[in-house]
Amino acid sequence: MSTNTPLHPLQSVHFAGMAPGPRLIVTGAVHGNEVCGTIGIRRVIAEIESGALVIARGSVTFVPVCNPLAYQLGRRAGDRNLNRALAPAPSPREYEDHIANWLCPLLAAHDGLLDLHSFQASGRAFVMVGPRDNTGEVEPFSQAATEESLVRVLGVGRAVDGWLGTYARGVARRQATAAAEGVASGTLDLHPRYGVGTTEYMRSQGGWALTLECGQHADPQSPEVAYRAIRNTLAHCQLTDETPPPPVPAIEALSIRDVVDKQHADDRFVRDWQSFDAVQAGTLIGHRADGQVVHAPGDGWLVFPNARAAARQEWFYLARASRRFGASG
Repeated sequence: MSTNTPLHPLQSVHFAGMAPGPRLIVTGAVHGNEVCGTIGIRRVIAEIESGALVIARGSVTFVPVCNPLAYQLGRRAGDRNLNRALAPAPSPREYEDHIANWLCPLLAAHDGLLDLHSFQASGRAFVMVGPRDNTGEVEPFSQAATEESLVRVLGVGRAVDGWLGTYARGVARRQATAAAEGVASGTLDLHPRYGVGTTEYMRSQGGWALTLECGQHADPQSPEVAYRAIRNTLAHCQLTDETPPPPVPAIEALSIRDVVDKQHADDRFVRDWQSFDAVQAGTLIGHRADGQVVHAPGDGWLVFPNARAAARQEWFYLARASRRFGASG
């Protein structure tokens, strides 16, 4: 961490009901330019403080701004991406290491997490859900039913899984490329647990967790999506006495299967791709800086296409239809 990087104070706001119940944590601005969650969280805090909304049982902790430096600068990260290779740092060097040392124990002290984000390209809101129950090595899990029940009441109609397994395969390819090019292996993007962010860390501590992508960064509806999801979560988990929200009639389910990195900063898309643009295997996606063409690795939908990605960072993902929530998308 630069000696000139300020250590901003970190804020959490905690409310506890008079009766026992689950312990929920709601986070915003893990990426500093994703402010919809911050807006939605502060709106709910104001309602609780005014008495308009009552936490009747259990507890809820709000973190309106997880990354104060990035938030102040209006950009994705301070020194690095907080939502990659998230874990306590015994010898913190970068700004986000200090945040991790505060945030990770806070997450572990709760039963469930709702993490609020937005995205660069245009598109409608969706939720990132964890894996099915499993005892595998990548992301063992036993609370899929809890997450799936909440997915149905957040207020969005699309759910995506497959994040960490896809990341593990992508990092393995990245490591092989780096080794062939003689690149040092100690960088963050080559970390074997690079795909671990807030939700993955929460699951590793025994909790359940969902990432809600509330819409495009500047979409005026994104804060409303965040606010409604918080209220729905509080009611669904019975932290409040509000009537639980009805389930969304149909959830379009997709599973991320592939991630393609930028190799050079001058790699370029052939068009302005948006999240969930449908593609077929072989569709021309972009050109490498050296002239090589990049095609879709299979049929499916593009997710998080990032024209501004740096070299050796994620350029786009490919998702495919899933039957996890019933009919496939």
